[in-house]
Amino acid sequence: MLLIPAIDLKDGKCVRLQQGDMNASTTFGDDPAAMARRWVDAGARRLHLVDLNGAFAGKPVNEGAIRAIIREVGDDIPVQLGGGIRDLDTIERYLDDGLSYIIIGTAAVKNPGFLKDACSAFGGHILVGLDAKDGKVATDGWSKLTGHEVVDLAKKFEDYGVEGVIYTDIGRDGMLSGINIEATVRLAQALTMPVIASGGLAGLADIEALCAVEREGVSGVICGRAIYTGDLDLAEAQRRADALSDELGN
Repeated sequence: MLLIPAIDLKDGKCVRLQQGDMNASTTFGDDPAAMARRWVDAGARRLHLVDLNGAFAGKPVNEGAIRAIIREVGDDIPVQLGGGIRDLDTIERYLDDGLSYIIIGTAAVKNPGFLKDACSAFGGHILVGLDAKDGKVATDGWSKLTGHEVVDLAKKFEDYGVEGVIYTDIGRDGMLSGINIEATVRLAQALTMPVIASGGLAGLADIEALCAVEREGVSGVICGRAIYTGDLDLAEAQRRADALSDELGN
């Protein structure tokens, strides 16, 4: 079970939102590269970056902060990024900068042909971000709810060759209310590609519950507010996850 710290970037700073609301943000640091180093030193094996301004603008905004993070830790662990990625040129530029994975969210839903082209051009580097409320996919920084079912879209995208899905329960994100295990497992069982859980991670109990369903195809979890507030100790949680995976034979 991979515990993946999230660094959400707004105006060049590290923040956390509540339920995707840009007006409900808490700043946790002014130096994203230093924050990245902190999580790597705590044992992180991958980082999850989100360009929040980019997600709402529909184009990259926090490129300076992203490059600083890559320079700091990109040689140590893989780094993945989502937010405002709408064209192949942007993907190519980010991969050339040293990112390992690109997350396509809104553009995958609105323009599936773009996702298909991205998988063809950059095979092995494309993840899909599916953000949902009550099983329905949301787009545009979670501001618009579509009629698409999460499982149906994920199956379609799997056929395109994406590497995996990051599934976020919008209603829980940033609320420390616990991962939606049931919905995450339901999605993972419908797919052969791995699913990364996101939204609501509250503490060690969530990590243990996720390890118990790892065999269903849940390969990791995005760690957000809980590791910033101290509700979850990243190093301790990763050690516990590793031990549980060994015990369960995952």
